[in-house]
Amino acid sequence: MLRDRYGRSIEYLRLSVTDRCDLRCSYCIPKGFKGFEEPQHWLTFDEIERLVAAFGRLGTRRLRLTGGEPLLRRNLSELAGRLSSLPGIDDLSLSTNATRLAHHAADLRAAGVSRINVSLDSLDRACMQQITGRDSLGMILDGIMAGKAAGFEPIKINMVALRGVNEHQIDAMVAFCIEHQFVLRLIEAMPMGATGRDATWLDLGPVERHLRRHFGLIHQPDTLGGGPARYLATPDGRTSVGFITPMSQHFCADCNRVRLSVDGTLYLCLGQEDKVELRPLLRGGASDAELEQAIRAAIELKPEKHEFREQPGKIIRFMSQTGG
Repeated sequence: MLRDRYGRSIEYLRLSVTDRCDLRCSYCIPKGFKGFEEPQHWLTFDEIERLVAAFGRLGTRRLRLTGGEPLLRRNLSELAGRLSSLPGIDDLSLSTNATRLAHHAADLRAAGVSRINVSLDSLDRACMQQITGRDSLGMILDGIMAGKAAGFEPIKINMVALRGVNEHQIDAMVAFCIEHQFVLRLIEAMPMGATGRDATWLDLGPVERHLRRHFGLIHQPDTLGGGPARYLATPDGRTSVGFITPMSQHFCADCNRVRLSVDGTLYLCLGQEDKVELRPLLRGGASDAELEQAIRAAIELKPEKHEFREQPGKIIRFMSQTGG
């Protein structure tokens, strides 16, 4: 098992297969941005498989495919099938905006992806167009329902709570997720890049108290997946609402993850600059033992915590450049 210098077990790798996206969410990628990674710098499927295999040998059990929007990467189902069969990887999931999921859900499920997280910040068409820069709601809902039909379970809906933008729509999203038995996760916006700093994050503490009263939600002691969310459940236990609070109540002491960007850069923390470039090793003839040693050395660099509150202007890269 990989352990960092603070005793945390690192068992979760979030793998970005592209930094491109077909949406321009107001807290993520700025409109008109063109500074994406050149395709020749992307890790190939063979390079990705080799790195993930190394992480698997070192104790990584959970793998999530992310972006950008991962479904923009061609033949993603093929890659998912290769990764799901690797020794040690027993949980393969996907984060997506779902605009293309209706066309890929069945193939991804057959390839071994078991769970999906879908970004959906509002059920109001105009609000979604404001946030994402496109008339995207219909495509996203079609994708979610295609995922449900394909057998993904659970389906988690990720809603970034933005003060003055969609906070008044949280109740409607909870009701929607209860109706369809989706897991809702409310997320505080982080100051990643200029767009993230411009987003007015919403403290989820008062929201949690309101939802307890309004929907009768109760504490849920069990975690769902390998993430940092704290969960409440409906009284019948069929639906959960999670709260991811990097701003008001950070969870750094329990962080179990690292992120690998599309160009092979291993980021040790969303809110710090600590990173190790693995692509030069892959393309320079490094052995499997040398790759594993580089990963172990990188984990030693993982910082104790982020500083989003103390230094909100510190991270200039956008979320899509790091990997979701």
